[in-house]
Amino acid sequence: MEMMTAAVLVFMLSSLATVGTTNSELSSLLQVDGMLMRMVKPSSKNHSNFWPWRTTTTTTITTSSNSEDLSEIMSMARKGGMAEWMSSVRRKIHANPELAFQEHETSRLVRHELDRLHIPYQYPLARTGIRAAIGTGKSPFVALRADMDALPIQEAVEWEHKSKNAGKMHACGHDAHVAMLLGAARILKAREANLKGTVILLFQPAEEAGNGAKRMIEDGALQDVEAIFGLHVSHLLPTGSIGSRTGAILAGCGFFKAVIQSTGGNVVLAASATVISLQGIVSRESDPLDPQVVSVTFFKSGRDDLDGGAPVQVEFGGTVRAFSRKNFQRLFKRIEEVILAQSKVYGCSATVDFFGNSDAVYPPLVNNDEIYKHMKNAAVDLVGTTNFHDVQPLMGAEDFAFYSEVVPATFFYIGIRNETLGSVHTAHSPKFIVDENALPVGAAAHATIAERYLNER
Repeated sequence: MEMMTAAVLVFMLSSLATVGTTNSELSSLLQVDGMLMRMVKPSSKNHSNFWPWRTTTTTTITTSSNSEDLSEIMSMARKGGMAEWMSSVRRKIHANPELAFQEHETSRLVRHELDRLHIPYQYPLARTGIRAAIGTGKSPFVALRADMDALPIQEAVEWEHKSKNAGKMHACGHDAHVAMLLGAARILKAREANLKGTVILLFQPAEEAGNGAKRMIEDGALQDVEAIFGLHVSHLLPTGSIGSRTGAILAGCGFFKAVIQSTGGNVVLAASATVISLQGIVSRESDPLDPQVVSVTFFKSGRDDLDGGAPVQVEFGGTVRAFSRKNFQRLFKRIEEVILAQSKVYGCSATVDFFGNSDAVYPPLVNNDEIYKHMKNAAVDLVGTTNFHDVQPLMGAEDFAFYSEVVPATFFYIGIRNETLGSVHTAHSPKFIVDENALPVGAAAHATIAERYLNER
């Protein structure tokens, strides 16, 4: 996931607004968020010894606090052997980054560690994904998720474990996410007798480019699961802290492409007027306290000569962002209306493509109120009130949102900001660094949230 402020997002999108973009417009647009999506048929191969799944029903959770359990979990996460092991796992993955649906070695490493811990699992889901289970094998079922894929970025950080794969880098912290979830697996396995239900561990491919969450769901990742939690490292929060918010935490993301053709009018004039009119959808029609984005990021006429005749066709497109499905759909509707109407005014015709068949639309990521409260209570008990931060929603997108549309879900951040170590760069930067002191915090948070969810049901 690309963790970015609205200002950074606008800067990145505006950098794509160039005349003469090739016909890979959708690919280029999707790469702004690291999302190039495709679908393949589900897989049904199962790892032996995997429990048969049982149907569950969702009930209300209660809250409680057991300081002795919290102290033990954090102690387990921070002790030398565990912390060093998580760092070792993270560094192995970091040195061998793999792109979407190519996470074969990463998946093999995860399965090796699960085998060592005697944790049964189902594989493959979504080509390289894994669904593991710890606990009674019976309801209730609660899930924890980590994404595994890297980015097509050349690493600019010089250190012993720098990426060995040219043009590929873990620049979004997914290597840390895997290490944290494996750390939680080790803690939960040691405390398995305390679990009053089953914890499902999801190691997911293709968050950055491929819509891996949707593929995992199609392959049964959420079967019998009644709640799911996911985390992401954040350079905006200091190491050792946790952050989240109730309600919308990340925006929904979609794309559009318009083709305006001449039926006697000037297509350049028509397209230019249309682009200007699109800017009014947000500035004149939307609630200023409810952030939304309609941004045109490419424009091309098909001609690059100065003395030729007027072009007969113009193409342009861009991105759409909103924090609710209602606003999302309204923006799509208004974009189409404006493009068609303005084209007609200038004697042209137009078509609009929202890439509905390419899974290019990510829904907003909205934290479930009840599940969020559970996460926050556990996090505050774990790291203290002063180390829990109520964060602002960001315009970045995350495919964890697809899980949240199936079961109650909450997404939260683990702080990695450490200016002394240089862990200050935004995700998707070639200079991105993870402060590994955050690994025990993420592992303990995962384990605490899952164990307490089961025991408080």
